[in-house]
Amino acid sequence: MSELSFKKIVHQQAREICVDIDLEPPAMALLEQQGSMAPQDFLMSLVAQKFFIDAIKFLSRALPKREATWWACLCARDTVCDDTPKQALKALELAEQWVYQPTEDHRRRAFEAAESAGFNHPASWSAMAAFWSGGSMGPPNAPPVPPADNLTGKAAAGAIQLAGVYDQPELAPQKYQHFLQCGIDIACGGNGRIETGGF
Repeated sequence: MSELSFKKIVHQQAREICVDIDLEPPAMALLEQQGSMAPQDFLMSLVAQKFFIDAIKFLSRALPKREATWWACLCARDTVCDDTPKQALKALELAEQWVYQPTEDHRRRAFEAAESAGFNHPASWSAMAAFWSGGSMGPPNAPPVPPADNLTGKAAAGAIQLAGVYDQPELAPQKYQHFLQCGIDIACGGNGRIETGGF
């Protein structure tokens, strides 16, 4: 049993979280072999097996939407450099703004920024995680089209996966391990700001 206390995760069983995640067969087999598992135990089993992508998908779905978006923002922020396109930086800033103040206006502005930036940068997917957190996907004056409940987790996972390979993709495994440490800290009630110590 893991000694971690996932204060931010309400589900008691990992299988409850996995119902709408596209995990790879080995990860699902791990869950089936173990039967009843707490979320933290399943996550640490995934990490121990080096199933990093599955671990990212799982934790992105397990976290509340605001925390998942914040995790995506932290990982996207790791890719920011002098060459980062201004549109991508704007999308990241607006995603972060939504985390700080999750208003409808900030949610929609995050979407607009993501569209302007395009979707080849993790910042855009961080902004989409915010946009898909609730409300409607349609125009403000149109009949509401609520997003599927798992879309924020998918967008957050996409942002984190892309952040791992955006620069120096050969270091992706080390980056994913660091990102997961940040996500675990968030799940335990921290702010996720963990120094890399260098890759």
